[in-house]
Amino acid sequence: MLKLSIKPDWLLHSGDESASVARLLELLRAIEEERSISSAATRLGISYRHAWGMVRSAGREFGAPLLNMSRGKRATLSLLGAKLVAADRRIQARISPLLDSLASELEAEIERSRAGDAAVLRLHASHGYAIELLRDFLARRHVSIDLRYRGSMEALASLAGGSCELAGFHVPAGELQGPALQFYVKWLDPAQHRLIQLATRRQGIMTAPGNPKSLFALADLSRAEVRFINRQFGSGTRILLDLLLKREGLDSAQIAGYDSGELTHSAVAATIASGFADAGFGVEQGARQFKLEFIPVVSERYFLVCREESLRLPVVKRIREVLAGKQFRAEAARLAGIDVIQAGALLSVREAFPELPSGPRPRRGAPTRRTVTR
Repeated sequence: MLKLSIKPDWLLHSGDESASVARLLELLRAIEEERSISSAATRLGISYRHAWGMVRSAGREFGAPLLNMSRGKRATLSLLGAKLVAADRRIQARISPLLDSLASELEAEIERSRAGDAAVLRLHASHGYAIELLRDFLARRHVSIDLRYRGSMEALASLAGGSCELAGFHVPAGELQGPALQFYVKWLDPAQHRLIQLATRRQGIMTAPGNPKSLFALADLSRAEVRFINRQFGSGTRILLDLLLKREGLDSAQIAGYDSGELTHSAVAATIASGFADAGFGVEQGARQFKLEFIPVVSERYFLVCREESLRLPVVKRIREVLAGKQFRAEAARLAGIDVIQAGALLSVREAFPELPSGPRPRRGAPTRRTVTR
């Protein structure tokens, strides 16, 4: 199996020439973390002279210095340098999951051309750090999957319509589980579907480091000076937040920025870290990744769902083995607010959701089924 990656790049245009800024940004990130040009150069495997030359040359091109340099003090990023690094992190957070999804699609197409159309399992899933880790584990074991990030509703609709064999979605624990299921019930069939547990995780309010605007509750988000960044419509996280606001009698129309929509938790966190928003709502790992404050609000369960016959597929069996393995659990334990102790366990829809309405469900159209052999 080929492992592909697609990375965004910046091109700086000067006259008729263009040059990549990727290496410069890598150097600036290292200087920010090491607070030393020499240490950053060593980390990147280049000489101090070359590193300093890159920074000076780029400063001339941008028309302003990228570093603050004072005798006897550590190197720090200038205002421009800090803005470039923050912008790059925001770009990476916003589009890297999408590029990973595109890379996965391309890997799957290559695999299909080698082994036939039935060789690759299609997984449509809500974005999350545990699902990213699962993809990495499978890639290391040369197991091909076609992973595409979708909101929870769209992922379940894809499974019902036969566009994928495995779908990932998440549901809050406790009193909000029943109301949340109303958004998903039309695509869940207790007679056909089985659930594979992936993780439990914490969702809550993300704020800038130090929580400068003292945002401790959902009601604080409606204050006039607070800029909010939301997840996209149809995502499980946005559905969850809608339910939380309704429970507390809060009007989303009073939250500035509520109609915005980022596709991943990382993008929400990066927007706050870059200073373009004061708060967001998402998983704890996203906040920790960008060194933000996190105020936990609710826990939820993340499931993979498939038709019962799909459990017999070798690739699905392999996925369950990986999830139950010690190595996966050890690496997942380093993700903040995520618990995978039950990962790989199998549940019926009724076992997971006893309150799910019984009786016939509306048909969503005849699904197109495909046999996956790998």
